[in-house]
Amino acid sequence: MIDFRYHLVSLMSVFLALAVGIILGAGPLQDEIGDQLIDQVEALRTERNSLREDLDQAQGEVDEQLRFLQSAGPQLVAGSLEDTRVAVVDLDDVAGDVEQGVVDMLEAAGATVVANVVLTDSWTTEDEAAFRQTVATGLSDQLGELPDDANADQLLATALALSLTESGGPDGAARSDRAVDLEGLLVRSSLIEMDGAQVEPADAVLLLSGATAVVPVDGNEEVVAPTPDEAEIAILTTLAATVQEQTGSSVVAGPTASGGDLVSAIRGNDELAAEVSTVSGVEKLTGRIVVPLALDASAAGEVGQYGFEDGATVLPPAVDDSQPGSEVTPDDAATGDGK
Repeated sequence: MIDFRYHLVSLMSVFLALAVGIILGAGPLQDEIGDQLIDQVEALRTERNSLREDLDQAQGEVDEQLRFLQSAGPQLVAGSLEDTRVAVVDLDDVAGDVEQGVVDMLEAAGATVVANVVLTDSWTTEDEAAFRQTVATGLSDQLGELPDDANADQLLATALALSLTESGGPDGAARSDRAVDLEGLLVRSSLIEMDGAQVEPADAVLLLSGATAVVPVDGNEEVVAPTPDEAEIAILTTLAATVQEQTGSSVVAGPTASGGDLVSAIRGNDELAAEVSTVSGVEKLTGRIVVPLALDASAAGEVGQYGFEDGATVLPPAVDDSQPGSEVTPDDAATGDGK
C-alpha cells in the first residue's frame, strides 16, 4: 500500500520540475528560444517571398508564350487545309468557346466549315436503343452494300457520314440527293440537329468531344463536365471508326485525355488507334492548332494520336499537298523541302 509520503514526494518532484522550467525559460534559455523562433519566422518569410517571385516569373513566361501562340498559331496552320470543306460534329455538348476556337483555327488553315452538326442525347442514351434500331432498319436500304452483321450504331454512323460527305453532279460541288435525304431522316428522328443548312459536301469530318473538359466558373472554381458511360463511349467509338472508313479523312478531337473519355478509349484500343486519328487538349490553344494539321495528315493517309500525354505525338508529320497522299519526312521538313 502506497502511503502519503510517496504522494508528497511525487507532488514535490512535479512542482520542482515546473519551477526549474519556469526559471530556465525566463532566464538563460529565454533569449536563445526567442532568437530561434525569430530566425525560423524570417526564413519562412524569405522562402515565401522567393516562391512568390518564382510564381510571378513563371506566370509571366506562360503569358508570353500564350501571346506568341495567339499570334503565330494562324501562321503555323496557314494553307494546311486550303480549299478543304470540313464538317464539324459536336458529339456531346462541347463548350461554345472551345468549339469556336477550333473552328477559328480551321478557317485560319484555309478550310471552309460547310456543316455544323450536333448529336442529340438520343444517339447514345440506352433508353433510345430500340428507337435507334427502328430508324436504322428503316434507312438501311439507302446505304448500299454493308456487312450483314452491321448493327444499328454502324448503320446510323454510315448514314451520318454519307449525309455529310457524299457529292452529286458532274463537278462534285453539290450534295447528292441521297445525302440530303439521309440528313432529313436523321433530323426528323431527332438524332441530330443542324446549325444552319449544309449546301456543299464535306471533304473531311471533325468529330469534336467535350466530355471531361474542365470549365472555369466564377473565378477559381472549376466544373468537370459529365463523362459518358462505357455504353455511350462504345457507340461513339463505332461512329468514329465508321466515319473514318466512309470518308478516309477524319479526326476525333477532345480535351486532355484523362481516362474514361472518347479520345482515351480510341487510344486504348490498338485496332481503333491504327485507323482513327485523335487530338487531345483542345481546351487549350496548343491543341486547337494541331487539329487542322491532323486533318491534313489524315487526308494524306497518316493516322496518329496527337497530344502531350504519354504515348501521344506532339505534332502530325508535315504533308506535301503538291503530291496527294505523300508525306514529308521530318528530315525534309527540317531542311525546308516540305510544306
